[in-house]
Amino acid sequence: MIHFDILSIFPDMFTSPLGCSLLKKAQEKGIIHVECHDIRKWTSGRHNMTDDAPYGGGCGMVMKPEPVEKALSAIRKKHQEEPTVILMTPQGEVLNQQIVTELSEKKRIVIICGRYEGVDERIRQHLVDREISIGDYILTGGELPAMVLIDAVSRLLPEFLGNPESTFTESFSQNLLEYPQYTRPAVYKGWKVPEVLLSGNHSEIELWRKTESLRKTRLKRPDLLKKMKLSDQERKLLEKIKLEDI
Repeated sequence: MIHFDILSIFPDMFTSPLGCSLLKKAQEKGIIHVECHDIRKWTSGRHNMTDDAPYGGGCGMVMKPEPVEKALSAIRKKHQEEPTVILMTPQGEVLNQQIVTELSEKKRIVIICGRYEGVDERIRQHLVDREISIGDYILTGGELPAMVLIDAVSRLLPEFLGNPESTFTESFSQNLLEYPQYTRPAVYKGWKVPEVLLSGNHSEIELWRKTESLRKTRLKRPDLLKKMKLSDQERKLLEKIKLEDI
């Protein structure tokens, strides 16, 4: 089980995603536990300010270090096990399946959701273990990226998916994009399912899937092939694919 603590000034944003589908079932089964904390709870003053103007001038506001530090201290006092503290930020390492796999082995994860023009640099320097981005673009806050991270990590946990083998055949699990998938009907508007998938020949189907996975990766994400240690069979299949595409 993984326990997620989310620090946000808009904790209600998580209600709907966490209350639906597999994430809801995972919480009911005790596979994951999620607590959303309003950072304003640890502010001082009647206005409960979590942000202030940046030193040196400039547009926008910056999230203050005090409420975040106090929130983290409260979480640590409540739970004995030391958490991995993650800041969702466009400056972080871009999320990929390897990072997701590493985080799925943790027991406690705290996710800080930034807002405004970002967070006080002292939060990065002294309070955070890891900074993660979900892509090279800017959102209004870290809440949506936090939801992406929770979903991606949770689905790798035992019993989260109905078929545990699903995670081994998905895109990125082996630095390859997933092979094409088809379902009934076998013919729709003249569009046919490949005959090999209807043959019942499992070895031929497996070979077709491996070939099409390599083909799709070569076409759409050739950078992934550079990271992959190809087997002799995969090298031969890739050469065959290259000849077919000439």
